Amino acid sequence: MTGLTHLDETGRARMVDVSAKPTTRREAKASAVLTCQRATVDAVVAGRTPKGAVISTAELAGVMAAKRTADLIPLCHPLPLAKAEVTVRAAPDLPGFHIAASVVTTGPTGVEMEALTAATVAGLTVYDMLKAIDRDMVMGAVRVDSKVGGASGDWQREGESGDE
Repeated sequence: MTGLTHLDETGRARMVDVSAKPTTRREAKASAVLTCQRATVDAVVAGRTPKGAVISTAELAGVMAAKRTADLIPLCHPLPLAKAEVTVRAAPDLPGFHIAASVVTTGPTGVEMEALTAATVAGLTVYDMLKAIDRDMVMGAVRVDSKVGGASGDWQREGESGDE
């Protein structure tokens, strides 16, 4: 592991200078899991929730969040995104929802934070839309699953296919 690049020589936080880095294609995938009661998943699948279309709203919220990541995380670079895709999949056997985000850019730095933000905000949106019927929901397992591009090369979480 290398030194902490977000700190200057005096230990103060700073935005990393990426101006000398080459512009390359970067991709990151992240995921999250939201667990809830089985009846909650059934209500979403049947379209019987008080706030409407939970899955499509959460997916859109995740895409919007990816585009605003630099506004939320102080030292994150604003990046032009070529792709931001979020899928929320009902998982009755869990019970809950699997959330996956994929973000692509062509730039000097990666999009891991954008993918994590997309997955997290999608999960928070599911929670917000369902809290009236299920206060026991838990969101967790927020993680980067893979990244492509950059000086450190490609990386994939062990045991993952990358196709979730």
